[in-house]
Amino acid sequence: MAEPISAGRARRIRLVVLDVDGVLTDGGVYMGATADGTPIEFKRFEITDQLGIRMLEWSDIRVALVSGRVSAANRMRAEELGIACHEGPGGRKLDIVQDLRAQHDVDWSATACVCDDLADLPILRRAGLAVAVANAVPEVRAVAHWTTTRMGGRGAVREFAEALLRARGEWRRMVEQYLEERDRPMPRAAQEAS
Repeated sequence: MAEPISAGRARRIRLVVLDVDGVLTDGGVYMGATADGTPIEFKRFEITDQLGIRMLEWSDIRVALVSGRVSAANRMRAEELGIACHEGPGGRKLDIVQDLRAQHDVDWSATACVCDDLADLPILRRAGLAVAVANAVPEVRAVAHWTTTRMGGRGAVREFAEALLRARGEWRRMVEQYLEERDRPMPRAAQEAS
């Protein structure tokens, strides 16, 4: 198990930036085409990360996906999660994160970035909480304040979310909120729709 995240650092966080390939996915990209030649791309996303992301948002922490690749799969996953997806071709993420910070009036000390590769170093070096996934390259691990024990695409984001919320003293409350929602009967209209 990784060392705990510093409580002081954790309490400052108001924005979490998640890289996609290698963090929310295992880094693999499946490419092909339909019968009419339309290109298609598939990625595997770890389902347990979803609840971690939701719990961060319940704690009033804004979460955004930032990718150096333009990908319909990224946008589909972000839409399913109900969070923003920002893509910058060529791996240039710094301008995207600068814009996000300005848009939400968040300084670098209140920004956490979860990343894995060299293209992420410009944002990681500035982040108040730089996080490397277990399979990150050595250069990313060297600048990280905290490193997950799980690999990207294998629950690293969920592990980070839990560690951050525990450090903030909010994990138990988030779990109770989640369970309270699940204990309530589903409205009849929702049951009929499913």
